[in-house]
Amino acid sequence: MPARKAPAARTAPRTAAGGTAAGRRIGVREQSAIATRESILKAAYKVFAKHGYAGGRVEQISRAAKSYDRMIYYYFGSKEGLFVAVIEEAYRRFNEAESALALDLSRPAEALREVIGFIWRYYQRNPEFITLLNNENLHGGRHISRSLRAREYSSPAIGILAQVLQSGAAAGLFRKDLRARDLYLMMAALGYFYLSNRHTLSAFLGEDLEAPEALAHWEAFIVDAVQRTVSASPAGRAGAR
Repeated sequence: MPARKAPAARTAPRTAAGGTAAGRRIGVREQSAIATRESILKAAYKVFAKHGYAGGRVEQISRAAKSYDRMIYYYFGSKEGLFVAVIEEAYRRFNEAESALALDLSRPAEALREVIGFIWRYYQRNPEFITLLNNENLHGGRHISRSLRAREYSSPAIGILAQVLQSGAAAGLFRKDLRARDLYLMMAALGYFYLSNRHTLSAFLGEDLEAPEALAHWEAFIVDAVQRTVSASPAGRAGAR
């Protein structure tokens, strides 16, 4: 079935008052349409996280959403369109959680530790985020590359970190030659690789990497590695805390 673009009103985010983010009141039928789309998206999130793109079937998703196959095609155009929406939703949830951080930029070192801790804990508390991204990477990123919104979701995360770095550099605590993008990749990689490979690494290393003490140790390692990287002091980069 050819892809069809859903009406804008059907994708507008809801508010507690029954309106849209723009403040427009919506009718009962429109609310029902939005609820149906959200129900399908939530069901697809779980099914694709468990079975991957190839293993997640349209009929599984519609059954889990208590909907119909035709509604998936109506709102998302195709199975691929739904999977793209799921990956976008994964990033949206991450950004929404990160935006709730209350960082004190007058204390950049503490703010940086909070950002590190947030990323590390988010990965642990949201394993579906990792499995969905792992699956998309197995497909070479061919689905998310077709998203028109993917770039939107990187800006807030990088922007928050850029503010922290700028504050730290102004205070003489952090290096001035760092890119927020590079530091973000460092933090994400150290947490993501550990958790996405924890089962095989546990067998390889002969230790339980999911044990509370092992997780706490690795978080401290990430914090230390990042602090050494950002330190404006040569002594700090050499290993001083």
